[in-house]
Amino acid sequence: MRSVMMSTARLQQQTQSLFHRISRDNLVLFVLLAGLSALMILFIVMPLWAMLTKSVQNAQGEFVGLANFAHYFSSASLWHSLGNTFTVGLLVTTVVGMLAFGYAYALTRSCMPCKGLFQILGTAPILAPSLLPAISLIFLFGNQGVAKHLLGEQSVYGMMGIALGLIFWTFPHALMILTTAMRTSDARLYEAARALKTSPMKTFFLVTLPAAKYGLISTLIVVFTLVITDFGVPKVIGGSYNVLATDIFKQVVGQQNFAMGAVTSLILLFPALLAFTANRWVQSKQKSLFDTRSVPYQPEPHPVRDGLCLLYCSVMSIAVLAVLGMAVYGSLVTFWPWNKALTLNNYNFTEISTYGWLPYVNSLTMAGWTALIGTVVIFIGAYSMEKGRAFAPIRQVMQVISVIPMAVPGMVLGLGYIFYFNDANNPLNVLYGTMAFLVVNTVVHYYTVGHMTALTALKQLPAEIEATAAAIKLPQYKLFVKVTVPVCLPAILDIATYLFVNALTTTSAVVFLYSTDTIPASVSVLNMDDAGQTGAAAAMAVMIMISAATAKIVQLTLGKLLENRTQAWRKK
Repeated sequence: MRSVMMSTARLQQQTQSLFHRISRDNLVLFVLLAGLSALMILFIVMPLWAMLTKSVQNAQGEFVGLANFAHYFSSASLWHSLGNTFTVGLLVTTVVGMLAFGYAYALTRSCMPCKGLFQILGTAPILAPSLLPAISLIFLFGNQGVAKHLLGEQSVYGMMGIALGLIFWTFPHALMILTTAMRTSDARLYEAARALKTSPMKTFFLVTLPAAKYGLISTLIVVFTLVITDFGVPKVIGGSYNVLATDIFKQVVGQQNFAMGAVTSLILLFPALLAFTANRWVQSKQKSLFDTRSVPYQPEPHPVRDGLCLLYCSVMSIAVLAVLGMAVYGSLVTFWPWNKALTLNNYNFTEISTYGWLPYVNSLTMAGWTALIGTVVIFIGAYSMEKGRAFAPIRQVMQVISVIPMAVPGMVLGLGYIFYFNDANNPLNVLYGTMAFLVVNTVVHYYTVGHMTALTALKQLPAEIEATAAAIKLPQYKLFVKVTVPVCLPAILDIATYLFVNALTTTSAVVFLYSTDTIPASVSVLNMDDAGQTGAAAAMAVMIMISAATAKIVQLTLGKLLENRTQAWRKK
C-alpha cells in the first residue's frame, strides 16, 4: 500500500513538473509558431512547388521530365531574351551604383545646404510605380516627345528606354542602402589620415571606400535583382526588346502556355536566387566598423567639395523632378501630342475606362488590408522567432523560410499562386480571384523586408527586460503588450507604411491574379497604356504616387511623435 502511495505521489510530481514545463507562454508560442508555419507552407512553399511541378508537365498535366527545358533552351529567342536581361541588368546596375554613390556621398560627407530636401527628392521615385517613369519617358523622348531631339537618331523604345526607366526607379533603393552604409563612420580614421598628410583622393580610396564596400556590393546586388525581375518598364517602353519578365507574361497571357511560363519563371528565379545568396554572404562578412570607442564623423566645410556636391545633387534632383513632373503634365494634356490644352478629363476614369474609379479604390483597399494584416502577422511572427523561449529548432527553420520571399520575383510568385490555388481539388481555391487573395500574395511578396525591420527593432530591446520578466514570472504575452509593442511602435509604423506603399505600386506580383472585381490601379495603368490611353494611364499613375506620398507624410509625422514618446519611455 505504501509503495502504491509513493508511486502515486511520484506520478503527481512528474505530472506537475510536466505542466510546469508546458507553461501558458510555451503553449501560446507553440500555437503561434504552428499557425505561422502553416501559413508559410501554404503561401510560400506550396506555390513554388506547384510551379516546379508544372514545369515538368505537358499541357495535359502529364509528366515529361526535362523536355520543356530542353525545348526552351533550344530556342534562339530564349538566349536572346536572356542576353537582353543580363545586358540591361549589368548596365543599369553599373550606372545606378555610380550615381547613387555620388549622391549618398554628398548627403553624408559634405556640408552642402538643403540636405533634407535633397534626401526627399532622391527617394521620391520609390513612391511611384515602375510604370510611371516609362510613361513619362514616352512623353519626353517618344516618337512625339517634347525632347526627342536629345536622343538624336536613337529610339527610346527598346534597351535605352528600359535602362533609363529602371535607372530612375531603382535609384532610390540604392540611395537608401548607401546612405545607411556611409552615415556611420569613425572620425578617428580621418584624423589619422590627416596626421599622416594623406591626400583627399588617397583618403577616399583608403578610408571612405573600404568602409562602405559591403554596402556598395549589397547595393549592386539589390539593384541587379530589381532590374532583371521588373516587368512594368519593359512592358510599357520595351518595344520588341524582349526580356525574361516580359517573356513570362507573353507565355502565360498571350499564349496560355503555362508550362513554358513555369520554365521561364524558374530560369528567372535562378539569377535572382544567386544574387540573393551573394547578398546574404556579403552581409555575413560585413563587420561593424563603429564601436563604443568610435567618434562619429562630422564633415567639415570645404567650399570646392561642397559646391560640387550641391551642383551634382541639384542636377540629379532636377532630373527626378523632370520625370515626375512630365508624368503629371502628360496626365493633364487633352490628347497627346495633338491637343496639348490642359484639362482634368484624363482623371475622369468613369468616362475613360469600363472600370472607372474601381481600380483605384481596389488599390487603396488592398493596401490598407495588406498594411493591417501584414504588419500584425509579420511583427508577431518576428517576435515569436526572436524572443520565443522554447522550440528553438522550429524557430530557426522559420527564420530561414522567412527570407525566401525576398529571393522570389513577383511574377514568379504570382504564377506559382495560379498553379497552386487555381485547382478545383485545392480547398483554398475559394480564395482565387478575391481581394483576400491579392492581399495574401502582396503580404508574402514583401514579407522579408518587414520581417527584417521587425527583427532589427526587437534586437535593440535590452536583454535585461526579458530576463527580468522571466525572473518575476511575468507572462510573455503581457510583456509583449505592455513593453515590446509600445517601444517598437516606430518600427511597426515603418512596416505598415512599407507594405501600404508597395501594395499601391506593385504590378508584377498581382498581374496574373486579379479579377474584374479586384483589378488594382497599377494593372489598370498597364491596360490603359496598352489601349493607347496614355494620358489616362499617366493620371492613374499620378494618383498612385499622390496616395503613396500622403502615406509617407503621415508616417513621418506620426514617426516623430512616436520616437519622442519612445525616448521618453526609455528615460523612465
